[in-house]
Amino acid sequence: MSTEIFDIVDEDDQIIGQATRDQVHGQPDLIHRVAHVLVFNSRRELYLQKRGLNKDVQPGKWDTSVGGHVDRGESYREAAMREMKEELGIHPGQIRFLYKYQHSNDFESEYVSTYTCTWDSIIQVNKSEIEEGRFWEIDKILRQSESGVFTPNFLDELARYLDHIE
Repeated sequence: MSTEIFDIVDEDDQIIGQATRDQVHGQPDLIHRVAHVLVFNSRRELYLQKRGLNKDVQPGKWDTSVGGHVDRGESYREAAMREMKEELGIHPGQIRFLYKYQHSNDFESEYVSTYTCTWDSIIQVNKSEIEEGRFWEIDKILRQSESGVFTPNFLDELARYLDHIE
């Protein structure tokens, strides 16, 4: 397996260098890019993935529909489309940009671009990365938000999304 290399960006999301996955994780001063996609069905239920137990961040917790690092030289949109195919086996014709934000914690710092799409067809989760996945009603997620079953990053994303649509 080849080493993943990511663009490192400054506070304005301008590329200032590159680093490997191992270098950016554990060094929050190295800001790297991430693409998220919120996948809804036509009933407005949100698809969530349960992270694989082998993941280095938040294993076994429910997370954003699709999320992945933007590879060196790749655009946010290209990464979003690639990750949808890799993680869920889906390929919607259109995704819509929602917003961009910086997310930081003790482990890493990311610039996140979030997109959305509607998908009512078959989803085939990548079992090497995802334990399971399913659609959730937003109200059910909110009722269980204190239960510890969701990643903190996803709960932050959901709050941003709900603020965005108001």
